[in-house]
Amino acid sequence: MITIEPPSTRSSSIALAKPGLTRFLRRAQKAVGLTGEVGVLLTSDEEIRRLNRTFRKKNKATDVLSFPAPKQLAGEHAGDLAISVDTAARQAETFGHALSDELRILLLHGLLHLSGMDHEVDSGEMAQREAELRAELKLPVSLIERVSQPRPGKRREKPVRSRSR
Repeated sequence: MITIEPPSTRSSSIALAKPGLTRFLRRAQKAVGLTGEVGVLLTSDEEIRRLNRTFRKKNKATDVLSFPAPKQLAGEHAGDLAISVDTAARQAETFGHALSDELRILLLHGLLHLSGMDHEVDSGEMAQREAELRAELKLPVSLIERVSQPRPGKRREKPVRSRSR
């Protein structure tokens, strides 16, 4: 189930895309091999910062948070995702694709975390799996891949200094 909260000017366009995001969520979940219900909260930077501070002790906004379900609910409920629409919109603009594509990238990334993968501690397995699934699901560059790449338009050349004698 996808919940959009709080209502904002962006919410109306996301509400229109909600059926497509729900279909993608199901396809991606199947591709990841994750069984059980997944709850998704599409929210603001302010709310995701609060969640990040409460659950991870990090007082900053982020793009996606994953909350795996307890093992007792395995098969019934896989977990929950929270995605900042504010951050997703900025990232979509930075990387030159639609907000709906960015939301799909973040859904896939979160699903991989719910399946037990963690790019912060693995040896590149999550990045490889995300790249494979991104291609299979026809998504733009994956989240992990682009973190290690320079952002478009952000490349700076070193200034050329002339030598004076």
